[in-house]
Amino acid sequence: MTPSNSLSPLRLTVACLCADWCGTCRDYRADFALSAQAHPGIDIDAVWIDIEDEAELVGAIDVENFPTLLIARGEEVLFFGTVTPHLSTLRRLVLAAAAGSVHVDGDAPNAEVQALAARLHRMPRRG
Repeated sequence: MTPSNSLSPLRLTVACLCADWCGTCRDYRADFALSAQAHPGIDIDAVWIDIEDEAELVGAIDVENFPTLLIARGEEVLFFGTVTPHLSTLRRLVLAAAAGSVHVDGDAPNAEVQALAARLHRMPRRG
């Protein structure tokens, strides 16, 4: 596995924060994995995070709705928020992030979200 900190300029971490008990999350998981691989020319590290099983990784982030996505380039958070579980939404967000757009709902990400992006950046690639 290649360490995350050897990012190319177009290497994105796309993390989905979900829970195993959530039916919507279970239905979305296969589509999430496929879509993350369906962007030629964009290196994506797709990370599925069960917020209960990986509570230590998630830290103090309060995930209120599912699915919640975190998209980062290195430690820079480009997007964090709840999304509709549709491939078209994920595709649009990934393409915008790869183009350099920042979509953090108008607010800077809080310290916990930035810390999660940093932890993911330092982890070995999962995919």
